[in-house]
Amino acid sequence: MLFSFLFMKAQQTATTDTLKKALAKATDINEKANLLDNLSRILMNVNPTEAEMYGEQLITLAEESRDRELMVKAYQSNGTRCMYFATQQKFASRSIEYYNKALTIAKQNKMEEKIGEVQLQLSNINLLMVEKDKALSYANQAFSLISTLSNDSLLAEAHNCFGRIYISRNEKTLALRHFFNAVRIAEDIKAGKSLKANLLRNGYLNLSAFYSGIEDYDKAIDYSTKAYKQLDNMSEKNVPFQRAIDINNLGNLFAAKKNNDIAISYFERSVRMADSLKFPSLKVPAYISILNQYLRVDEPAKALNYLNSPSGKQLKSYLVNFGMSAACDQAYGYTYAEMGQYDSARIYFDRAFPFFDKSTNETNKVSFYRQLAGFYKKSGETKKAIEYFIKVKEIGEAKGMLEYVRNAAKNLDSLYLKSGDLKTANLYNVVYYQYKDSIDKLNKENELAQIEALDEQQRLDRKLAEEVEAKEKRNRIQYMGIVIAIAALFIGLVMMGWFKVSANTIRAIGFFAFLLFFEFIFLVFKKNIYGLTKGEPMYDLLFMIALAAILVPLHHWLEHKVIHFLTSHHMLRLRGIFSKKTG
Repeated sequence: MLFSFLFMKAQQTATTDTLKKALAKATDINEKANLLDNLSRILMNVNPTEAEMYGEQLITLAEESRDRELMVKAYQSNGTRCMYFATQQKFASRSIEYYNKALTIAKQNKMEEKIGEVQLQLSNINLLMVEKDKALSYANQAFSLISTLSNDSLLAEAHNCFGRIYISRNEKTLALRHFFNAVRIAEDIKAGKSLKANLLRNGYLNLSAFYSGIEDYDKAIDYSTKAYKQLDNMSEKNVPFQRAIDINNLGNLFAAKKNNDIAISYFERSVRMADSLKFPSLKVPAYISILNQYLRVDEPAKALNYLNSPSGKQLKSYLVNFGMSAACDQAYGYTYAEMGQYDSARIYFDRAFPFFDKSTNETNKVSFYRQLAGFYKKSGETKKAIEYFIKVKEIGEAKGMLEYVRNAAKNLDSLYLKSGDLKTANLYNVVYYQYKDSIDKLNKENELAQIEALDEQQRLDRKLAEEVEAKEKRNRIQYMGIVIAIAALFIGLVMMGWFKVSANTIRAIGFFAFLLFFEFIFLVFKKNIYGLTKGEPMYDLLFMIALAAILVPLHHWLEHKVIHFLTSHHMLRLRGIFSKKTG
């Protein structure tokens, strides 16, 4: 993706003006801390300088309070704020610095849940920086602690974290199992509706990413849709903003599936949602997706027109505001190169170069170098093209980016051959086929992962079906036991009337027998009215009132008649008549 560096997170909870007014009136320290937290993170997507100011105010407030938990939260908040732009080296470094301060305070004060929470955050930021070993190390440390605590929400997030790490390491079966574990924990957790929905949503989003990674886009869309629906059950104020982000993400999945018209419709829908919320920066992900879509389908002229359109100008304004004008230059450079306008492309690539060479992480740097090398190859500058394809190869090998290495080796083979250096060309030809074989093997493993994913899903479905069947069997046994108990109770009640048993005893046993019988009828009706009421509380209530209106009077009338008959002399007369006939 052309703008893969942009890590957006819609954390908007209200307009900044409203929050600032609330902050000015706030007197409680916890209320102030929450407002500063929200303001600093919202403004990170609007005005980073102002966001920094409120982030520092939050840390000052927490430090002066000497409340250790608040201090940890303050540093975590700033770590998260900086992580929004973790693909820029300066923000990534500051994010890690804040998280490490939070971790130090948590360890010094034996705050075990916070220790595990921050370690997971450090794992996530290191994964964004393609530091896979560090990410796994922090995840292992976190899990060893969290597994000893009774915090299922943290345990679910630990499984999600492991899943993301194993995806990056191409260990897809392990990743899938962790994601399924996270979803199962979320399904079983005894928590509030909003927290449960949040945990389920995280699990579904990770499963969507997993299936997208193995190119099963239909399942990826299914899980992304499930995640989107969980927003209905969440109470956070950022839900409307997150809907716009989700719709854009769904559009990208449809684009990957080659449903281009549907993809564009989702991107445009995301823009309209952002407009309705009056939050311009929320349109940026959709703008980027539309631009990427034109480049994805090899229509650079449309991409250029889009860059020069009002929407493109808004995108450029946003990026310039965040000190990322180089990204605009990169977009123009790449687009002009694809159109064969090399003089224009050179101007923009030269402008973008210092930013990507010095200020971004390795992922974005290698992507830019590959685009630059491709430009030099197309424009006939063989020496420059070789220089940057070698850089692509070196970074790709260091970070395990096999596709980049294969692509670079293939280009280096053809470039050295063109320049007459047959020996070096042959060397890179060997490298190309080595990495091609490795990638082909991984592709076969991807096919295997698809089969294993299906098998794992079927296994879970079978397990769920077995659990449902076992529960139904237990219910049938219990129903049968209740029926037998009621029948035995009524038989015993009749026998008491047959013999000389005190009226009070008959009344007492009769009361419990009829109570059990009619409550059982209520239970049976209640379990079977879903087909009529569909679980609607109002319909359930009306049905139960109607049922009670019939059964309660019937209960009292029938109980009165039967008990009266059993406690009178009628049963004794019947016994005498029966005795004479048998005699």
